[in-house]
Amino acid sequence: MRISEINMLHRGSTGNIMFSIANKARAFGHDVQTYSPIYFHKNTVVEYPTIESHTYFGSRNENYLHVRLAQITGFHGCFSIIGTFRLLKALDSCKPDILHLHNLHNWSINIPMLFSYIKRKNIRAIWTLHDCWSFTGHCPHFQVAKCDKWKTGCHHCPSYRDYPQSFVDNSKRMYKLKKKWFTGIPNLTLVSPSGWLAGLVKESFLKDYPVKVINNGIDLSIFKPRENSFREKHGITQDKHIVLGVAFGWGYKKGLDVFLKLSEKLGKDYQVVLVGTDDTVDRKLPENIISIHRTHNQTELAEIYSAADVFANPTREETFPTVNMESLACGTPVITFETGGSPEILDETCGIVVPCDDVDAMKRAIRHVCEDKPFSQEACLKRAGSFSMQEKFQEYVELYEQIVK
Repeated sequence: MRISEINMLHRGSTGNIMFSIANKARAFGHDVQTYSPIYFHKNTVVEYPTIESHTYFGSRNENYLHVRLAQITGFHGCFSIIGTFRLLKALDSCKPDILHLHNLHNWSINIPMLFSYIKRKNIRAIWTLHDCWSFTGHCPHFQVAKCDKWKTGCHHCPSYRDYPQSFVDNSKRMYKLKKKWFTGIPNLTLVSPSGWLAGLVKESFLKDYPVKVINNGIDLSIFKPRENSFREKHGITQDKHIVLGVAFGWGYKKGLDVFLKLSEKLGKDYQVVLVGTDDTVDRKLPENIISIHRTHNQTELAEIYSAADVFANPTREETFPTVNMESLACGTPVITFETGGSPEILDETCGIVVPCDDVDAMKRAIRHVCEDKPFSQEACLKRAGSFSMQEKFQEYVELYEQIVK
């Protein structure tokens, strides 16, 4: 079977998912070609590693222009004509039995050209939705804005200046265009990493497509309980409980303000540690929070998870957070806001779900986990076993074979 996968980045979570699925499919004897665009930031040095059967398409100048035109007009995904034309010619040469789409919003591909091609060629397609962008007029998430206009037709978008940034609100026209582009595809199967997102899809203009839930997975050979010297390195005594938060892009949506309040409310017996911060975030943090900008590798991150007594995830917008799974795999129980697909990762044996924005409920849950110890390491590890990367990516291979048959 010939498979082609497209994602807007060759790195990050969605890039890793694309390449991991490709490797799993190759292990089953399938021929897989992957594609991602040249990155557009002119002042950013980006390495383009040589990856097996991977093609970088487009050009930096064209994609940079795409971003700027999209910001000015609000028409996102409507430019990069030359790069997209060349991508489609490459697909013509491959003649894939399955075209697997991932994240398509990063403004390096012409969306109407791509979907017109899929319809015209009647290609069997799978689209993994990593967020809500496919059925809104602008945003990837709308929980913080508490907006449900996407159900009937977007307009007067409260988030048009957020990613993907626009200087004008063109959400009404973009909603109509997306509905035109993304509906009426004869052989399209949608995949959602969470039941929560799959439920939203069924309320959107994509409701007529079959939707399959395939959770994201993690590498259990890396994320597992590990010996570490984290407490000694940071001067944390054994009588203190470590409350860990991990995110990339700390801010209100990730619950930075919640950790600031928790550091006050929990008292001297607790040590809050945040991973994934930067200098800007550091200026907002009190002295009693330990800030770690980045880890050198995933093994070091697993050591930090292993050192923590509890992992707190007060995220306000989330599809299916990998950090929850990583923590469980290291034997550390999780407390999360009832947000998006985050609660789906937990069951009654390994964590607690509290109402979104209820800081006092999260504080009580943290104290309960640390002081009463209701969750064992073994129970956390058993639950994490449900999210083995190898098993989840094999589900994609089985889906490929099912669709072709």
